[in-house]
Amino acid sequence: MARLTLLFVAVLAAVATAFVPASTPLVRSATALPVKIKVEVGEGEPIESALRRFKREVNKSGHLMDLRYKRYFENSQERKKRKIVQARFRKRMERMQARRMRQQRT
Repeated sequence: MARLTLLFVAVLAAVATAFVPASTPLVRSATALPVKIKVEVGEGEPIESALRRFKREVNKSGHLMDLRYKRYFENSQERKKRKIVQARFRKRMERMQARRMRQQRT
């Protein structure tokens, strides 16, 4: 009877430790990006202007756009379509800028 009790306790301990969750490693989010943007705030500079410069740097870095596109799964066909639309918009803006520059010269 003592052996049976000892065996039962050993099996119970093994089963109990089997269902304990292992220490999970730190899982990074799929949308996490290493952002290294710094803005130096000058002596006596208003916080609004520093915040404006920070927003400009964030927009120029493209991190927000990457996060927006990584929020949902995008297959290769959707990615190609998005890239084509972006290229179209970029070319259109370049043409508009070139036209403005020509008009300023004359």
